[in-house]
Order: sequence, then structure tokens, then C-alpha cells
Amino acid sequence: MPKCTYLLTLLLVLCKHCRRLADFFVFQQDSAPAHRARDTLLLLQRDTPEFIAPDLWPPNSPDLNPVDYKIWGMMPQRVYQTRFRGITELKERLIDVWRGLQQSVVDEWRKRLRACVRVKGGHFEHLI
Repeated sequence: MPKCTYLLTLLLVLCKHCRRLADFFVFQQDSAPAHRARDTLLLLQRDTPEFIAPDLWPPNSPDLNPVDYKIWGMMPQRVYQTRFRGITELKERLIDVWRGLQQSVVDEWRKRLRACVRVKGGHFEHLI
């Protein structure tokens, strides 16, 4: 996605809500070019209370991203439990499954972060 599209369509809308969610929301991105663009980083540093800058996030670390390590594994399992008829029903089911995820799924992320810090960025799966 081009930088200007990313800034206009996602970030400007998202930043409006970040302050309201500040108590439990941390904004994290991967290293896509639009995510690392100077204007993007300046906007996020200015407008998101808990932004994790790219230089502070370990590269290639899906084990530390709750969406990558847990949620994407659960979503298809729940979405495809029964057949759906068409795109509209699929979209509705995706939204229902997303809304039905327990907060504990995301909270497991904190354990992973603590374990990673304990081993100074080394392998930590055996500690969880």
C-alpha cells in the first residue's frame, strides 16, 4: 500500500481513536515500507500514546505479535466450522468470530513478552 494511502485511509482514522483506547491499546506495525515512512512514524509518535517504534520491535518476531501467533490460528478454525453461503455470510461470520474472541487470548501476549525479555531476545518457547 502506498504511503499516502496508508496515512490517509488508516492512520488518520485510527489516531482519532487511540487516545480513547490508551489504557489498553498499544499500536504496533511491521516493517512494510509505508509503515516505516518518515511521515508515518512522525504521525504515530505524535498521535498514539503507546506507539512502539520500528527500531524497538524485534525484526521477524511473529511469536511476539498476538495476532500472528494466536488469533490467525483460531479464526479459520472457528469461521469454517460450518459451511457458509456467499461472501456476505462469510463477512458476517468473520465479524462474529472476531467479536467473540476472549481478552485472555490477547493477554497471553504479555507472558510471551516477559519471557522474551528474560532471555534477552533469545528462544523462549520453553519458558511458557
